[in-house]
Amino acid sequence: MTEAMEYDVVVLGAGPVGENVADRARAAGLSVAVVESELVGGECSYWACMPSKALLRPAIARAEARRVPGLSQSVQGPLDASAVLAHRDDIAAHWKDDGQVAWLDSIGARVYRGQGRLDGTKKVTVTGPEGDEQTLTARHAVAVCTGSRALLPDLPGLAGARPWTSREATSSHHVPGRLVVVGGGVVGVEMATAWRALGSEVTLLVRGSGPLPRMEPFAGELVVAALKEAGATVRTEVSVAAVERDGGTGPVTVVLAGGERIEADEVLFATGRAPRTDDLGMESIGLEPGSWLKVDDSCRVEGSSWLYGVGDVNRRALLTHQGKYQARIAGAAIVARAQGVPVLESDPWGAHAATADHAAVTQVVFTDPEVASVGLTLAEAEAAGHRVRAVDYDTGAVSGASLYADGYTGRARMIVDLDREILRGVTFVGSAAGEMLHSATIAVVGEVPIDRLWHAVPAYPTISEVWLRLLETYRG
Repeated sequence: MTEAMEYDVVVLGAGPVGENVADRARAAGLSVAVVESELVGGECSYWACMPSKALLRPAIARAEARRVPGLSQSVQGPLDASAVLAHRDDIAAHWKDDGQVAWLDSIGARVYRGQGRLDGTKKVTVTGPEGDEQTLTARHAVAVCTGSRALLPDLPGLAGARPWTSREATSSHHVPGRLVVVGGGVVGVEMATAWRALGSEVTLLVRGSGPLPRMEPFAGELVVAALKEAGATVRTEVSVAAVERDGGTGPVTVVLAGGERIEADEVLFATGRAPRTDDLGMESIGLEPGSWLKVDDSCRVEGSSWLYGVGDVNRRALLTHQGKYQARIAGAAIVARAQGVPVLESDPWGAHAATADHAAVTQVVFTDPEVASVGLTLAEAEAAGHRVRAVDYDTGAVSGASLYADGYTGRARMIVDLDREILRGVTFVGSAAGEMLHSATIAVVGEVPIDRLWHAVPAYPTISEVWLRLLETYRG
C-alpha cells in the first residue's frame, strides 16, 4: 500500500546541498522531508571531499616537511599506508551515516530512505529498500539536490574491466602496485598525487597539452613538475582507445590510440561528471531524464514555479562549497515565496535572497603544490570582453615563502580590469595556497578598488606578502 504525506518542502538528496536547503527551510518554520537513496551526507562525506583530502594531507605534509632544514632527514621514509587508510576510514565515518541522520532529526526534518521520483506537479514517490512506496506532496517546493556521478567513456572492454571511478579511488582499502589515471582534471591530479605518495607506480594520461585546463596554464605546469619529481609518469596529448582485463580480474591493460599498451593493477577514469537526474521521474513533468537542470539565480528551474535544482545538477559549479552556497540562496528563496514575499538580491541568509553568483567561483586543488583560484582566468576574462592585464609574481621570492620551505615553488597571478581598476580573478600556486584564497575571494567578490588594496597591509614575514608584490608589479 502507498502512504501519502504532505510537507511544505520535499528535498531529493541528503548531501551537503540538500541538508542546507532543509536547514534554511526548517529555520523558517517550514516542514521538510528529505529523501536519500544512499548515505545521508552524500558524495562529499564518503567518496569525495573528505576521504580524498584525508588521503592527500599526509602526502602534502611529508612533501613540505622534506623541504624544511632540520626536519627533512626525519621524513625521508615511506608513508604508513595502513595508518593513512585507517584515518581515511575514520574521516568517512566508516561509511555509516548515523551522525548525519541524527543532525537532520535534530532540526526536525523527516528522512525517507529510498529512491525518490517525481510523479507530476509537486509530488514525489519514494520506493523504499523493501519495495514499499510512499507519496510525498510538497505544498511549496521540491528541491532536486542529487548531485552528479562519474561519467565513464564508451570504450571497448571498459564495462568488464572494473575501472576505478572517484568512488573507488577514495575508498580503496589496498594500494595498487601500478595505477593508471586517465584524465587531467582535479580528481585525476589529486588522486595521482595521493596514490603515488602511498606507494603506487602512477601513470597519468592527459588528452590535452596539460592537466587542469580550466585554470591558468602555469598551474598545470607546476603540478606536472611536482608529480614527475615525486616519481609519477605524466603523458600528455594521448587518448585511450580500449581497456582489457580478462574476466574482470588480474592486471588491466590500457590501450592507447596508436596501439601502445600500458599494463597496471588498477585504472582510474577521472573523465567528467554527469547529473544524477536519470532516475528521478523527470519525464513526468516534461523534462529530459539524465539532463542538467537550467535554473535562474534563485536556483528555481526555468519554466517552473515550484521545482528547484541546486548544486551539481544545475552545472553552474560542481563544487561542494558552491552547492552549499546555492542551497542557502534556494532555501531563502523558497521561504520568501512561501510567505508571499518578493525575492530580491539581498543577504544570502535573509528571506529575500536570490543571487546565486557564479562569476567568482572559488576552488582549491589539493596537490603538491596546491592550486587555488577565484573568479576568471586571463583567457576567460578576455573571452568575456573585459580589457584586462595579468600581473604575475614568483611567490618563492617572498620572504615568508623562504621561511616556509627551502626552494618554495609557486606563482601568483591577479587579473586586473583596466577600465574599473578592480580584480576579475586571482590564482595562487604553492604550498598553503588554499589558505590565502579567501583574501582574494573578498577582493574579487567585493570589487575592492586597487587603490584600497594598497591599504590592506600583509603581515611580515608571511607568504601573503605576495599581495604587496603583485600591487607593486602592477603599478610598475
